[in-house]
Amino acid sequence: MRRMNRFYGWLALLAAGGMSLSAMASDLEREQRWANQIVDAILTGEVEMLDADGQEFMSIYTESDSESPKGGVILIHGIGVHPDWPDIINPLREQLPEHGWSTLSLQMPVLEADAGVPDYYPIFNEVPPRINAGIRFLQEQGVDNIVIVAHSLGAQMATWWLARTEDPPVLGLVAIGLAGTRLADNGDVPAWISGITLPMLDLYGEDDLPAVKETVAERTAAAARAGNKAYTQVEIAGAGHMFQGRNEALVEAVVNWLDDNAAPSTD
Repeated sequence: MRRMNRFYGWLALLAAGGMSLSAMASDLEREQRWANQIVDAILTGEVEMLDADGQEFMSIYTESDSESPKGGVILIHGIGVHPDWPDIINPLREQLPEHGWSTLSLQMPVLEADAGVPDYYPIFNEVPPRINAGIRFLQEQGVDNIVIVAHSLGAQMATWWLARTEDPPVLGLVAIGLAGTRLADNGDVPAWISGITLPMLDLYGEDDLPAVKETVAERTAAAARAGNKAYTQVEIAGAGHMFQGRNEALVEAVVNWLDDNAAPSTD
């Protein structure tokens, strides 16, 4: 109840103008609207308000129900949505704990609804404080084996963060629907991949977006430049960018990779 009271207090502070929206690049009013829509509908997991360099933001923590928990997964959603998005994020958020992996789904920075991917690159500086806050939270719960699982623009955010973070306190990355684009204004995904040596699963659908499918070879080449022998690609048959109707295959692929690359040794 204390956590929920803090959440509603945060909403009231926003509504009263107690937080300066003009000082933040992220659209905090839109974050509030998302929160208003989803918080009462969350039946699995618990809302946690985290601190990112003085800015509170919403996350949803779902603890593993296993007697032998394997670790924690930080979930990062795609462009402009929320941490319980019904495609990709909710199935992983609720089902990974059934396989021994606690999940912490983060609200990432959002812009107005019509903003495109290039519009987000200038606010990528808001990404590290949120990921770092998520890592701290999981560590406070006693979780040491931490992996990031991210979708679409969130996968770009996570790839960018990993490439520029020295000794990141995570064991690897599952990037779902990662577009291998080279855009102006700092959007160079292959360059980011070439800076990652941690285990990485590049997971995409057979019917994914052209920006994802047409850059498969380029992403592979970028991992080779990094000398990353723990980089793998998996294509899910019949899946589109949002994996609608293919959630079972999605969860299975992620669980298999997590168990092979991040689960504690049973020896």
